[in-house]
Amino acid sequence: MAFGGTENYIASTELLLAVNAAITLQKPLLIKGEPGTGKTMLAEELAKSLDVELIQWHIKSTTRAQQGLYEYDAVSRLRDSQLGDERVKDIANYIVKGKLWEAFTSEQRPVLLIDEIDKADIEFPNDLLLELDKMEFFVYETQEVVKAKQRPIVIITSNNEKELPDAFLRRCFFHYINFPSADEMRQIVNVHYPDIKKQLLDNALQSFFQLRDVNGLKKKPSTSELIDWLKLLVSDDIPAEALLDKNNKNALPPLYGALLKNEQDVHLFEKLMFMARRNAD
Repeated sequence: MAFGGTENYIASTELLLAVNAAITLQKPLLIKGEPGTGKTMLAEELAKSLDVELIQWHIKSTTRAQQGLYEYDAVSRLRDSQLGDERVKDIANYIVKGKLWEAFTSEQRPVLLIDEIDKADIEFPNDLLLELDKMEFFVYETQEVVKAKQRPIVIITSNNEKELPDAFLRRCFFHYINFPSADEMRQIVNVHYPDIKKQLLDNALQSFFQLRDVNGLKKKPSTSELIDWLKLLVSDDIPAEALLDKNNKNALPPLYGALLKNEQDVHLFEKLMFMARRNAD
């Protein structure tokens, strides 16, 4: 198995090398990067490229590692026992399989996405060390061992909200997705809008990267937000000249709500643009 990118996913040479290295080493690939840089989409396109099943485990602040293995539904068993259901005689009827169990028992080697692992409790990664390393776990209720038929391709994403334990990092192959350059961004946009006018795209990218370069922004606009912004510009038929109009008293770009997502950043940008115009005058 080897990943060479897809028509819908523009991957750097370094990212392709990282994916294929993790597949060769049979280690989880830990992907970090700004939100909106395509970390989750990487797993989706990898599965499509290899024509295998994608099993997604989206992590929340309340997610526990045990949920990825299995859960014992004692409440349902108690209810069924009160109703005289014959199913209660077999405890296996009340074992709810988790995403790792699904991946381990898949007939074909799947891609397992553990998305935004840094959202969970700090102990969450450590609680999965043995299972990801040995590719097996023990089910106490049924006294069985669930062992992977073949090691799944594991993609783990993180937005760097918290540090991950060293013991966990040692078991992963790591890659940080740098924010796309202007040329790379142009390729990404062309995947979504191949017929976009060149002048509109040029001005939009210039305005977008100028916005990202503003010091002190609480949240810099991401790739996905640029795509949304361009969709609005095209839909509303905004002229390319309006994006870089120096005579425009409005400091903010048209439809800026697609790019700036909090009032502090809006006020900061307006203040900086006001100061720049005053200095120019």
